[in-house]
Amino acid sequence: MDEKLLNAKRFAVQAYIRRGPRAAIRAMAVSIRPEHNVTGIGIGKKIVNGKQTDQDCVRLYVEKKVGPQAIPPDMRLPASIMGVPTDVVESGRFHIGPQSAAAPAALAAPVEQTRLRPAPPGCSIGFGVVNGMIMAGTFGVLVTNGADTFILSNNHVLANVDKLPVGSPIYQPGLLDGGNPDTDQIAMLTQAIRLNPSSTNQIDCAIAQIIVPADATPVALPQVGQLGGAASVPATVGMSVEKVGRTTSYTQGTVSDISAHVQVDYDDVTMDFDNIVVVNGSNGPFSAAGDSGSLIVDQATKRGTALLFAGSSQFTLANKLELVLGALGVTIVI
Repeated sequence: MDEKLLNAKRFAVQAYIRRGPRAAIRAMAVSIRPEHNVTGIGIGKKIVNGKQTDQDCVRLYVEKKVGPQAIPPDMRLPASIMGVPTDVVESGRFHIGPQSAAAPAALAAPVEQTRLRPAPPGCSIGFGVVNGMIMAGTFGVLVTNGADTFILSNNHVLANVDKLPVGSPIYQPGLLDGGNPDTDQIAMLTQAIRLNPSSTNQIDCAIAQIIVPADATPVALPQVGQLGGAASVPATVGMSVEKVGRTTSYTQGTVSDISAHVQVDYDDVTMDFDNIVVVNGSNGPFSAAGDSGSLIVDQATKRGTALLFAGSSQFTLANKLELVLGALGVTIVI
C-alpha cells in the first residue's frame, strides 16, 4: 500500500483515537468532539455524492456525521491530512455481536439456530450460562493442527473475552437457541488469543476441540458450501464476499477497507484494533448480533479471507484470516 497513505493514516490515528471509555450514548444527543465522535481511521476510495470515486483517501469513521455549519471550527475534521484527502464516513459505534438478548418469537427457528449433526460452519454455537445470561454466536469454519479438529470462532464467542478456562464446554446450538447443556456439548475451549484493553489488537479469535469428530462437517450451510481451498486469500478493496451466520444467514457484501484502525465496544471496555477489514452489505446489513465468528469468503475463489467479529449499524468488521490462522497455528479443513 502507498506509504503516503499509510503515513497519513498513522497521523490520523495519533490525532483522533483516544483510548478509554467513550462518551455515554444519550437519546437525541451525540458529542461532536473528535475524541468522542471518531470511531476509526482507515484507507479507501473517496465517496462523492453517494458514489465511489477512484481517489484514495484517509477515511475518518464517525459515530454521527453532521454538517460543517453545525460544528465549531476548532472541532471540524480536516479536508486533508499530510496532503492526502479525507472522507468523513458515518459508521455508528462499533461493537461485538454475540446475541445475548431474548430472541424474537418465530413460527420456526432458522436452520442456522437449530441442532445440527454433523454441525456445519455458519450454525449457532456458544458457551454456557454466565452471570445468569445465555448467548449464541457462529461456528466459523473447521480447522486442524494436524492432529485434532476444532471449531474456529471469536474469543468473545468461545472464551467470553478471556473469562473462561481451557476445557469449558461449547454447545451447538448455543443455549440462547435452545441448546441443552446435558445433551448438546459439541466441543471444549482449547485456545483463545488474549485480548488486550490497554494495547492495540489485531484479532479476536479462539478454537474449541470437537469431542466426537463425526459431529462436525467442514462444508458450510447452503449457498457458501464447499470452500475452494484450505489456504486463505488476502482481502482486497472491492472484493465481493459472502458469509453464512447464525442470525442473518447468507449475505453478500463488498470489502471497502483493509487497514482500518477501529475502537470496538465490548461489554465492559472499549478496545483498539488495527489492520481490520471493513465490509459493506450488498442488500442491507451484511451481519447482525449473533453472526460473530462467521467466516467471510471471497466469492471469486471460494476461499476464506476474514473472520467476522464486530460491526455497527452501517458496517461489518473482520479480522484478516491469515493473521487468525497463523496466531492459532491451524489450517482450514475442506
